[in-house]
Amino acid sequence: MIYRVLPLLLFVLFSFKTNPSDPKIPMTSNIEVITSEILPNTKFETFYKNLNANNFMHPSQESFTKALQGYYQLEEKGVFQKELLTIIDFSLSSTEKRLWVIDVKNNAIIFQSLVAHGRNSGNEFATNFSNIPESHKSSLGFYATGETYYGKHGYSMRLDGLEKGINNNARKRAIVVHGASYVSETFINQNGRLGRSFGCPSLPQGDTKELIDIIKDKSCLYIYYPSKN
Repeated sequence: MIYRVLPLLLFVLFSFKTNPSDPKIPMTSNIEVITSEILPNTKFETFYKNLNANNFMHPSQESFTKALQGYYQLEEKGVFQKELLTIIDFSLSSTEKRLWVIDVKNNAIIFQSLVAHGRNSGNEFATNFSNIPESHKSSLGFYATGETYYGKHGYSMRLDGLEKGINNNARKRAIVVHGASYVSETFINQNGRLGRSFGCPSLPQGDTKELIDIIKDKSCLYIYYPSKN
């Protein structure tokens, strides 16, 4: 009799198993690999089409989609305390304003700025990236913004890399958000590109305090580059 009842019990149990495509449930529990989608692509396309630019330029749809995918996956894990997403697109020229701050709750861009990459990542364009201390290269991937402090570059903000082998050495490398005189339209006009940091996402000095105060203390920052890796 048992051999007849057991298949029926198994069928009932698996019928009530949670659907892995449920958008409220992350597709992976491993915070070190942030690649899986937790919402249908059509949902992200709708978000992008309805993004309120507030007279700023839009980020690319690909960088926005990948950033939002990772944001939701990490947000489900309780990593962030603010519904903000900062996107830095290092596929763009350093002469362009390639940093965006997005209010995720209201689906609106609230800030856009120039941002520098590491000196060993490239000249006008960033093409090489590293997680190695003293490499003077930028690191890609997802970060949680940290606390603020005053250092040699003035008002600054620490970052915590969330992806093992990609950016988890950010604290050890002193990769922080800070202002720099070489991040300006004047520098671009004189040199054809921005100056470069030791790997930090450096900002125009006039934007630094306002931007840091918006995104500090556990919001999401994502540095994008189009790579299969």
